[in-house]
Amino acid sequence: MARAFLVVIDSVGIGGAPDAGRFFNGARPDTGANTLGHIAQACAAGQANAGRQGPLAVPVMAGLGLGQALHLASGMPAELLGGPRDPQGLWGAATQASGGKDTPTGHWELAGVPVPWAWHHFPNTQPAFPPEICDLVAQAAGTAGILGNCHASGTQIIARLGGRHLQTGWPICYTSADSVFQIAAHEGVFGLQRLLDLCAAVAPALHRLPVGRVIARPFTGTPGAFERTQNRRDYAVPPPAPTLCDWVAQAGGRVQAIGKIGDIFSMQGIDSVQKGTDAQLMAHLQGQVANAPDGSLTFANVVEFDSLYGHRRDVAGYARHLEWFDQGLGRIIAALRPGDGLFLTADHGNDPTWPGTDHTRERVPVLVAGAGAGGLGHLRFVDVAARVAAHLGVPAQGMGRGEL
Repeated sequence: MARAFLVVIDSVGIGGAPDAGRFFNGARPDTGANTLGHIAQACAAGQANAGRQGPLAVPVMAGLGLGQALHLASGMPAELLGGPRDPQGLWGAATQASGGKDTPTGHWELAGVPVPWAWHHFPNTQPAFPPEICDLVAQAAGTAGILGNCHASGTQIIARLGGRHLQTGWPICYTSADSVFQIAAHEGVFGLQRLLDLCAAVAPALHRLPVGRVIARPFTGTPGAFERTQNRRDYAVPPPAPTLCDWVAQAGGRVQAIGKIGDIFSMQGIDSVQKGTDAQLMAHLQGQVANAPDGSLTFANVVEFDSLYGHRRDVAGYARHLEWFDQGLGRIIAALRPGDGLFLTADHGNDPTWPGTDHTRERVPVLVAGAGAGGLGHLRFVDVAARVAAHLGVPAQGMGRGEL
């Protein structure tokens, strides 16, 4: 019986989104953004040699057709990735329909459910939040106020306000270009469970705006040496309709989440979740390939492309992570059983050569190992869910096309 492994390599876009001009980083539209293509160009030009050398080396993904998907999406030459002319996997490029370039929007649509509303975004002003939201958070935290109240980088605002947080006990609240409300607090002084309880308490009011996610951002350390921990938790708006996870669960299959998938889907249709660093997530994925039962879906998000390298505009770091992931992917594909299908895609772009620090609106690759070889052409995000469902023999409830 078939098994499916759906792996989202967070933010690895391949350019070419037809509506990129409607999305911005600051005052600049995303027209021309191309996460993978620009990284490969920088590597080929010797501009990404910190901790690595030479052209981008991702032979496993290139062997599945990543270069061909890049060319299909954006016109960049497939040869940038050095892959074969005749890939050994199925390959295509998917275009998003929903009006957002954030994590829940991308994942929900990949799972068959486009977002039917416009997310609420806080203005890039200071203060960024209305007084009633600030009062709600302070009351739930049992404090006289909050810190931050602005758009900010998470690491930078913790470095700037972490000392004051330790002195006052007030939570640090900030947002970004995404529809998020983030609360940072010290695990040891404020308390991890108190932070999680705070986020859970204020999430319903923020969801009604609708803000897509309330994110707990715990950190440890002392002034000058603060570090965020792996205990992040996202409190997301539940999907508005049954997703791929629900389809599989309703058909009797087990659904295992890896990474932040459980948070993104509010655990709907998901049996269990494994979290950790990307190295740990890849180990979890390897374990699922070895042990997942027949008829199951393993749905994984590998996040550090986005969180550590895309938002920080670290081209060499992003390239190193792509190469590291490619090596691990090779071991995972080698361990697949007959009848397994591994589906590799992304949720949006985050071009590290682009100005600003926000995601970029791009098409994403769709690569499939274990289901033959050839071009899939241009796809919609919802087609990914339909194709995974078709592989498992599960009825698709969405609008995607499932033929392989």
